Amino acid sequence: MKFIGIIPSRYASSRFPGKPLADIKGKPMIQRVYEQARLVLDDVCVATDDERIYNAVQSFGGQVTMTSAQHRCGTDRCYEAYQNIHSDADVIINIQGDEPFIQPEQIRAIMACFDTPQTQIATLAKPFTQEESFDELENPNTPKIIFSQKTGNAVYFSRSVIPYKRGTDRSDWMKQHQYYRHIGMYAYRADILAQITQMEQTPLELAESLEQLRWIENGLQIRVGVCETYSMGIDTPADLEAAIRHLNL
Repeated sequence: MKFIGIIPSRYASSRFPGKPLADIKGKPMIQRVYEQARLVLDDVCVATDDERIYNAVQSFGGQVTMTSAQHRCGTDRCYEAYQNIHSDADVIINIQGDEPFIQPEQIRAIMACFDTPQTQIATLAKPFTQEESFDELENPNTPKIIFSQKTGNAVYFSRSVIPYKRGTDRSDWMKQHQYYRHIGMYAYRADILAQITQMEQTPLELAESLEQLRWIENGLQIRVGVCETYSMGIDTPADLEAAIRHLNL
C-alpha cells in the first residue's frame, strides 16, 4: 500500500489572511506542516492556488503544485494535485494546512485504517476526557462523531452533541457516555477520491456544513481510527500565539 500526503493550502482566509505563511519561530506555517508530515510519509506535496505559497514551499525544498482557484474545498484540490504530479499512490491523505503541530501518531493511525481492502475512506476520532468541559462538548466548532462498534465505520458526524442522553442531567452526560471529537484528517483510496469530486452537495452536508456527510449520504463507508493525540488547528492569529505559548516553541 503506497501513501501520499497532500496539504491543500490557500492564502485567502477571512479570519487569518496569509495564514500558511505565518511565521512560527523562523519557519512559515506550511513548512511546519510539511515537515511534520515527512516524519511519517516519504511522499508529501503541497497543493496551492497562490504563487506566494508555491514559492515558499520551493524555497525550503518541498514538493508543491499549483491548482485551480475555483475548488470548493480541500478535497477537490487534493485530487487535482494527485493528478498533476502523476502520483501512483494507492491512498491520498488530506493533511490540513493549518495544523503545524500535527503528530506522527495521527498519521500512522489513519494509515492503519487501510489494513483491509474494504476501507474506502478513513478519518480520526479522539475521546473526550473527563477533564474537558461540557461547553467544549457543546461547541459547534468541534464536530462530534459516532461510529459502529462492530465495523469501525462512521454512523454520523454532527456539530450538535451526539448522542443525546435522554433522561440524564446534562452535567452527567460526559460521566455516563464516552463522546468522541472528530479530527479533520481524511485519507481516501484514489478511485474513491475521484468519485467524491463528482458528487453534488447533499441535504445533510448543507444542514451541518460538514462535507463528509455528503459521502455518507452517497453510500460510502468512512472507517474511523481512534487516537489519543489531538493537534491544535490554527484559525486566528490568537490561536497561533496560544499554541506557541502552550508548546513553548
